[in-house]
Amino acid sequence: MTASVAVAQEVSLRKRKLLCHFRQLPAGRAPELFHRRPRSFGDSDERELLAIALGATLYAPATRDDLAATIRRRAARGVCSMVIDLEDAVADHEVEWAKAQAVAVLDELAADPDPNPMLFVRVRDAATITEIAEALGPGAGVLTGFVFPKFDSLTGPSYFAALAVATQRLGRTVYAMPVLESAALVHRETRDRELSRIAELLAAHREQVLAVRVGATDMCATFGIRRDRDLTIYDVRVVADVIADIVNYLGRADGSGFVITGPVWEYFADHERMFRPLLRTAPFEESDAVKFRQYLVSRDLDGLLREITLDRANGIQGKTVIHPSHVAAVHALSVVTHEEYSDALDILRADVGGVAASGYRNKMNEMRPHRSWARQTVLRARVFGVANKGVSFVDLLTALVTE
Repeated sequence: MTASVAVAQEVSLRKRKLLCHFRQLPAGRAPELFHRRPRSFGDSDERELLAIALGATLYAPATRDDLAATIRRRAARGVCSMVIDLEDAVADHEVEWAKAQAVAVLDELAADPDPNPMLFVRVRDAATITEIAEALGPGAGVLTGFVFPKFDSLTGPSYFAALAVATQRLGRTVYAMPVLESAALVHRETRDRELSRIAELLAAHREQVLAVRVGATDMCATFGIRRDRDLTIYDVRVVADVIADIVNYLGRADGSGFVITGPVWEYFADHERMFRPLLRTAPFEESDAVKFRQYLVSRDLDGLLREITLDRANGIQGKTVIHPSHVAAVHALSVVTHEEYSDALDILRADVGGVAASGYRNKMNEMRPHRSWARQTVLRARVFGVANKGVSFVDLLTALVTE
């Protein structure tokens, strides 16, 4: 490792400590919204905390002429993780130029006085990992890791071998985020065998795996499906079944699992709707935000909000996003409610089993079955904060969108 790379890494670690969700809010708004404010995070934090902190991971093509400026703008607006894409977003004849651009942008961002998001490069193949690592100068200090597309039991070993070379070259941990989207995983007759092999492979490289991403678009393509904007991915049964099995094999709370992130929501423009909006009016009336609800519906964000809620219900954290308007929705729904936090603390305080009424007097907390949920909730609270009592996702989302 060269001296310039070592210096860049030291600067990067200091800067990343300043990463914090909702830092774009004016200082006066935070006390109104948060019972416990989000804490800052960086490379020195544990892997699971960083995985939860990913939040909305925004993809950007490596071929964008203004890529460095775009990353800076998104960081200023609260994006804490981004992927520089060399795969699907780049035409075949532009790949070599895109690689050079990715390296140049990372090197440029290393000199920034302000914190950058956690930055990843989505490669096309394992060989590109080595290429990028060897080409980087000071940009080595702002690279968090690589995204492995179309990851399966056959391609996985070569990806991890290349990651080991990159780790040695850069002199520190470089994280992997494999994307599960291959046909062998989707097809019913091969899925269990494939997931079992993937689970073994990821377990062997546990400390390098930051999170497992779900590639629902490629899964849909296996069946010639493109889901409609009026539907969530959980309405597409053949894909929902795959997601359920991924969580079953890789999302267990017994210490063998990983953080699994939600698939992309593809829509962001006005359109004629076939079905009724998915957002109830009442929460917006209570917050005097009926016009804001109309804005969300017109931008197809009601479907996104519904899907994020279903992601969480199915054991999934964070989400891949392709449009900046989606970031606020993911982050607003990632804030721990005051009620959730109260329940989680009550459960974790109990050293023995049993059942007790929630402090909100509206449910029963079972101390042993709910303990894993409580631990994950407190972990999420550390990076996304805890809302004040009476503050809803509508209040949080309105603040993020209008500021």
